[in-house]
Amino acid sequence: MMDRRRLLMTAALGGAFAASGAARAFAQTAAAPAAGPASAQFLALLDKIAQEMILSDPETLTMLGMDRGPMAQARFKLSDRSQAKIDADKAKFIDGMKAVKAIDKRQLTTLEQTYYDSLEFFGDTVMEGYGFPYGGGMFPSPYTVSQLGGSYQQIPDFLDSQHRIEAADDADAYLSRLSDFAKGLDAERERMLADFAAGAVPPDFVIDRTLTQMAAITGTAPADSVMSQSLARRTAEKNISGDWAARAQAILAGEVYPAIQRQADALKSVRPGATHDGGVWRLPKGEDYYRFGLKYFTTSSMTPDEVHQMGLEQVAEISARTDALLKAQGMTQGTVGERVAALGKDPRFVYPNTDEAKDELIKELNAQMVAMQARMPDYFGRLPKSPCDIKRVPKAIEAGAPGGYYQSPALDGSRPGAYYINLRDTAEWPKWTLPTLTYHEAVPGHHFQIALQQEKPDTPLLMKVMGFSAYSEGWGLYAEQLADEIGAYENDPFGQIGYLQSLMFRAARLVVDSGLHHKRWSREQGIRYMVDTLGDQESSIATEVERYCVWPGQASSYKVGHTTWVKLREDAKKRLGSRFDIKGFHDTGLNLGGVPLTVLERTLNAWTPA
Repeated sequence: MMDRRRLLMTAALGGAFAASGAARAFAQTAAAPAAGPASAQFLALLDKIAQEMILSDPETLTMLGMDRGPMAQARFKLSDRSQAKIDADKAKFIDGMKAVKAIDKRQLTTLEQTYYDSLEFFGDTVMEGYGFPYGGGMFPSPYTVSQLGGSYQQIPDFLDSQHRIEAADDADAYLSRLSDFAKGLDAERERMLADFAAGAVPPDFVIDRTLTQMAAITGTAPADSVMSQSLARRTAEKNISGDWAARAQAILAGEVYPAIQRQADALKSVRPGATHDGGVWRLPKGEDYYRFGLKYFTTSSMTPDEVHQMGLEQVAEISARTDALLKAQGMTQGTVGERVAALGKDPRFVYPNTDEAKDELIKELNAQMVAMQARMPDYFGRLPKSPCDIKRVPKAIEAGAPGGYYQSPALDGSRPGAYYINLRDTAEWPKWTLPTLTYHEAVPGHHFQIALQQEKPDTPLLMKVMGFSAYSEGWGLYAEQLADEIGAYENDPFGQIGYLQSLMFRAARLVVDSGLHHKRWSREQGIRYMVDTLGDQESSIATEVERYCVWPGQASSYKVGHTTWVKLREDAKKRLGSRFDIKGFHDTGLNLGGVPLTVLERTLNAWTPA
């Protein structure tokens, strides 16, 4: 999956685009072809929205590698998390959408109409979100702070992996941001309290998981914190003299830790009255909120019942395919889930739960990625320039973090793309599951899709950053299927079982996501369904189901998007016959950037090879 930072930046019209700085970004925008006055007006409007929603955000600028030169002061600040800033952004967004709708789309070029339709869909959907008294509107999560959301969960890794330290002023900026971290935590606490007053109190298990993660941070001595150690290590590597570690520790002890504790205390104050029900149906206008989440994440008009039925049908179909593969390996007794569970516990496939073994696991993932990369010129006309690293999810947040996620590269080449794997327990990752994860998150999955979007020239800034979960996560699953089709598992039947289990996992998400939020399933019912169906570790499934509870609809985007990508390819094969070109299909679909599925469908249904 895409990491939450990218999801949130997408929601704020943020993300990443290929340029070394603002001047180059806008020069590229200006180079986009304009057919007339409407085009010029529209492209200028895209630049204005990008300027207000992206280039004004310091964390976004750092992620993009643009916090240098004229924007260097951005390094000294974190994003403003106050309600006042959210209200101001909302007003700008509403004005921007009104301006978009005032443009006559018929006067735009075909490519610009694609931009228009993507932006219009996003704007209309966000406007629906603004109608709810909680959640902020921009991103379908009703809780400001949870086990997956909030600056306590995001900023430590942001400072460590994205804030560059090359000179003394970078270290000063780091300390300034560390102090700003405390301000952001208190701003979030105020918004949390407003959510609570509006009836959006997280379920008890979300509160408990969040408190556990907060305690892991504040329970670590400031001298041992990743936030102080990162600064100390990197200033030493660059021979930057100063008492950086001591200064960071003082800010942690005096400002950051107390602010995290204030958030924890706010959560503890509502814990006695928190319900165990995880679905948003229990919230004010909760059933409507789930429909909003489904529309936002799947970019479709599917109803909750249709999502549920699709999941049941696809689980049955993929389960039958898995059954045949298991029988071919002599595994005939028990349900598919029971046999997969037994395979997951087979000592042949389980790494020891040690740091040494985890290093070996990541080494093997890198080898798989390199091997797949070598195959890609046969299937893509355009390949990413940026490399991709593979890293562990930081230990401080691994308890509640997803199993894996992708982080986009910096624009200036200072940081490659990366996919993170959660190694809290290696038993959750039998060896036969790992290749598929690599193909989904890295090559040819998220890294290909997102890096190519960033690197596409002559594209307006805003269109380099737009993203939709169904398009991106659907591509990630399509990449898994492509790897199988081109022979990644020719001599690895257990790896192919892992691939099918991955597909079935995403199909089961359709069932559980709609089960939790529409059919009013309990957390335990969702966990039991997935464990029985998939044979996965219950600890891993528990964090998955808890994720669905705080991001309603997001889990459904994967299989809805995948089903669409596959259908469009098969339709193109039937329509074009011998003229079908797999490179052309991939390049046409990925050259769109991030678009709603309706736009993808229209483009690929009209595609004709050159």
